[in-house]
Amino acid sequence: MTKACKLAAGNWKMNGLRADLAEARALASGLASPSCGVLLCPPATLISAMAESLAGSVVMVGGQDCAAQASGAHTGDISAQMLADSGARHVILGHSERRADHGESSELVAAKAQAAHDAGLVAIICLGETEAERDAGQTLDVVLGQLAASLPQGAVAANTVIAYEPVWAIGTGRTPTLAQIAEVHDALRAKLPDAAISLLYGGSVKPGNAAEIFAIANVDGALVGGASLKAADFGAIIAALDAA
Repeated sequence: MTKACKLAAGNWKMNGLRADLAEARALASGLASPSCGVLLCPPATLISAMAESLAGSVVMVGGQDCAAQASGAHTGDISAQMLADSGARHVILGHSERRADHGESSELVAAKAQAAHDAGLVAIICLGETEAERDAGQTLDVVLGQLAASLPQGAVAANTVIAYEPVWAIGTGRTPTLAQIAEVHDALRAKLPDAAISLLYGGSVKPGNAAEIFAIANVDGALVGGASLKAADFGAIIAALDAA
């Protein structure tokens, strides 16, 4: 069976100006030949500039969302093809902040992922339960339900990555226990249409806890938020994944 590839992905969210590209360059210059993939997803305003700034380095660039439509009268939206044209190779879809703040359904996420695939992008599809759902014992039902409804037809390792991010652990400093992470990742692996699809964990991943998280079976990397904004912090997480 083909083994899933390791990936350290950084989500800058709504942070970053052109001056902050210095952190991306510092990250790239500090990486020799990592065995894992390295990805930064800045705001749309920085994708082109970051791609140019990191050209020739091992660091890939991605977007944080795309429209389900390829083009047309959709003011303010950005198509997957536009992301690719700007230098992106991946796009984050279905992040809990999009699902909550913009009312995105799993069916919409699947349509966006199909658009990403059509444009030649790798879709990083995010899943995760709320604290109330965790406390009610609904975690696996929620996460596996999101997986089933968010995956487009033809999702394989070459075009899709899954990121498990418990909503209550994002940006809070709280993380699930290692056993809780393992339970969800094991359940996801068993339901994937392609067992080689990479499974990332996200939710308060830091240099201090990265190694123990990466030691868990079926954790192939991380989707990192705040810690990806600083080269030193994200570099330490990449080193931990490299050593896993």
